[in-house]
Amino acid sequence: MDGNGGDIAALVHDMGARARAAAAELAHAPAAQRAAALEAAASALEAGVDAVLAANEQDMEAGRAKGLSPAMLDRLMLDAGRVGAIAAGLRAVAAQEDPVGAVLAEWERPSGLRIRRVRTPLGVVGVIYESRPNVTADAGALCLKAGNAVILRGGSESFHSSRAIHGAMLAGLRAAGLPEDAIQLVPVRDRTAVGAMLRMVEFIDVIVPRGGKGLVGLVQQEARVPVFAHLEGICHIYLDRAADAEKARRVVLNAKTRRTGICGAAECLLIHRDLVEGLGAQVIADLVAAGVELRAGEGLQHLPGVVPAAEGDFGREYLDMIIAAAVVDDVDAAIAHIARYGSQHTDAILTEDEAAAARFFERVDSAIVMHNASTQFADGGEFGMGAEIGIATGKLHARGPVGAEQLTSFKYQVSGDGTVRS
Repeated sequence: MDGNGGDIAALVHDMGARARAAAAELAHAPAAQRAAALEAAASALEAGVDAVLAANEQDMEAGRAKGLSPAMLDRLMLDAGRVGAIAAGLRAVAAQEDPVGAVLAEWERPSGLRIRRVRTPLGVVGVIYESRPNVTADAGALCLKAGNAVILRGGSESFHSSRAIHGAMLAGLRAAGLPEDAIQLVPVRDRTAVGAMLRMVEFIDVIVPRGGKGLVGLVQQEARVPVFAHLEGICHIYLDRAADAEKARRVVLNAKTRRTGICGAAECLLIHRDLVEGLGAQVIADLVAAGVELRAGEGLQHLPGVVPAAEGDFGREYLDMIIAAAVVDDVDAAIAHIARYGSQHTDAILTEDEAAAARFFERVDSAIVMHNASTQFADGGEFGMGAEIGIATGKLHARGPVGAEQLTSFKYQVSGDGTVRS
C-alpha cells in the first residue's frame, strides 16, 4: 500500500482505534480461548510453511541486492527448521500459565477492608522492529497471552516474511473466535507510520522498540507514548584470573560465534592481566581460528592474528564475526570497563572464584549478569519464558527478557462490608 503521509497517519489512527476496541474484548476473553488462538496459529504456520518460505526468499533476494551483511541476512533468513521453531514457540506460550487475573498479593486491614493486587492487561502494545521476522509471531503471541491487542510495525527488510507469518496469526484468531484486530500489522513500509505510532497516546499504552541503536534512539527521542527500552546488546565476557581453562574456551567461542547476529552475542572480551600469555592467548587463538576478527587493545596486540583496536571499537555492537578485546587488572577494572562501554544488556564472568563472581553480580548494573555461562543464553526461551519480545535494558516496569508476564500491569480490588472511614 502506498500513500502520502496524511493517508498513512489516518491508516495508523484507524488501526489504533480498532486495536483499542479489540483490547477491551481481549481483557475479558477466557484464557482457554486465547491459548486456542495460539495453538491454531501454530498449526496454520506449519500448514503454510511453503508460502512463508517463498515470502522470505523475496526478502532475502532484496537483502542480498541491498548488500546486507551475512549476520543481518542470518537474522532475516527462515528455513523449515526456523519456521518450525516459531510454531513451537507459539505452542509454548499457549501452554504457559495465564498471567491475566493472577493474584499477586492479598491482605486485610484493621478497617475490615480486604485488598487484592491482581494482574491486568496493559491494553494496546505497539511493537516496532527491524529485520527478524520471527518477532511478528513472538510479539503477537505474548501480547495476546497477556490479554493485549498489538500493532506490529516490522522492518522493510522482512516485509514479505512478516506478512506471511501475520496471516497465520490471523487464522488463529479467527479459529478461536477472537477479533482479528487483536494482532494488526502495519501494511506499509513508509516511516511515517512509525512517527504516527509514537504519538498515538489515545490508543497505544506502551511502545516496544526492538532493533539497533538508531531505531531505539529514535523511538526514545520522539515517543510521546511510554517506551520499554531495548538498547543494543554490547555484551562483555570477563576472563578472570581464576577461570577454568576448558570452560572458558568453550563458553567464549560459543558466546561469540554460535549466532553473531543476535543481541546476546559477545562483543567484547576482557582478559585478566595474569592470563594474557596463557589462557587469554589460547582463547584469542580459538577465536581467530574460528574466523573471528579480533580487535585487540594494548597488551594483546603482539598475539598472532589480531588487529589493533581503535577507541571506537569498544562500546560497539558488531553483530558480526568481530570482537574487541582488552586487558584489565582485576574484577573491579572489568566492572569499570563494562560500566563505561556496556549497554546494560548482558555481561558474564568466567571464574572459579565465588567471591569474584559475587562481586561481579553485585556491581555490574546490567539486566542480565552471568557466571560461567554463554551470553547467548540471554533469551526468554532459555529462561523458561517461552517467546519474548526482547531484552529490556531500562529499569522501569520491565527489565531483562520481556515475556507475557512483563506485558501486564495490575489493579487493586478492594472489598468491604458497608465499610466507612472514620
